[in-house]
Amino acid sequence: MSLFGKLFGGKGAGAGKEVKPELYEGFRIYPEPVREAGGYRVNARIEKDVGGMLRSHQMVRADVVSSEDEAREITLRKAQSFIDQMGERIFS
Repeated sequence: MSLFGKLFGGKGAGAGKEVKPELYEGFRIYPEPVREAGGYRVNARIEKDVGGMLRSHQMVRADVVSSEDEAREITLRKAQSFIDQMGERIFS
């Protein structure tokens, strides 16, 4: 991905693919690992309807793993833990 793609909304790995959300405690977790040199960065979009409005948070972690499948599994676990810790404060 080019520098401009990264700066202006490129998605990295999985760009153009429809990602199905995992439902957890009323939140939708979209695992979206980002391909980087040496592997895939843990990255997810977390969404929830709050007060009739769609709220969204981009969760990016420093973790980089070798396979996309492993990154998706780790992303899901970390997002669930983040939700457990923060609840709707994620969107503050």
